[in-house]
Amino acid sequence: MSRRTDEPPMRARIPADVERPDRVVFGMTWHQLVILTITGLLLYVAWTVVATLVPPLLFLIVAVPIAGAAFFLAVGRRDGISLDRWLLNAVRHRQAPHRLVPADGAIYPAPAWVATTAGPGDRLPLPAPLQLPARGITADGLIELGSDGTTSLVSASTVAFGLRTATEQNGLVAGFARWLHSLDGPTQIVVRARRVHLTHLADRLLADAPGLPHPALEEAARAHAAFLDDLAARRELLHRHVTVAMRSTRGPRHTVHQAAETVRALSGCEVAARTLNREETASVLASALSPSPHLGPVIRTPAPDFGESEHL
Repeated sequence: MSRRTDEPPMRARIPADVERPDRVVFGMTWHQLVILTITGLLLYVAWTVVATLVPPLLFLIVAVPIAGAAFFLAVGRRDGISLDRWLLNAVRHRQAPHRLVPADGAIYPAPAWVATTAGPGDRLPLPAPLQLPARGITADGLIELGSDGTTSLVSASTVAFGLRTATEQNGLVAGFARWLHSLDGPTQIVVRARRVHLTHLADRLLADAPGLPHPALEEAARAHAAFLDDLAARRELLHRHVTVAMRSTRGPRHTVHQAAETVRALSGCEVAARTLNREETASVLASALSPSPHLGPVIRTPAPDFGESEHL
């Protein structure tokens, strides 16, 4: 009995915001209701105080913009967060020091001769210590985040989804959906495009070509090296690197178990996944902090070994 391959592609519904707060009354959350309630109580108190001194129309002229601003502050959103929290973060960013340097402790006052060119009384603000979320990397490759728990990194490959049949695509979608529904903590999937250099691979081929056992193999190696040089000159080659970061506050053992379950679940989706060790985790963090404008560090493609003919 033959299997049907013309079944329609399956779709797995995944909420876009799984941490969205519950709606209580009139489609508003407790946070929004608190803002509107406090604003209404303040306006009511103000009216009871000035009711005998200010005409009602004048009070309405002043109160309506205040109530409108409070309503806009409660229901408005910016960059995926509520507008009041966005404004609070903007104030914190404005007041926070913008010059940070790596330091183990507090930075002591600068000498009296440190001043700007604006005048002797205009001092340069001292930089603040740079405090990154990561406190260190354990022997198991976990990133220590202090009170925020630990994070494990899993490297994953990509899958040629468009080249599969509908049945195969449905199997991949179902397996990926099962992994997503099994998550019990914050998880982030980071996809980065990085440059791939083929020049050193072409140089390796040219260097090894004279030692090949047959002239035809040497000619093929030189032609392939020329092809790689031409490809690197005409196109900017990129390699997609996928990293899955999982954070847990239940202890390092739970984080390690969560990473192992992720590797097992993604392997069922034909994704080659593995947990990064300490050195690889440090390398990923270093590349994440790379000053490269948009592509990150360069990946060196390993050259093939022509020691035996079966490698060709």
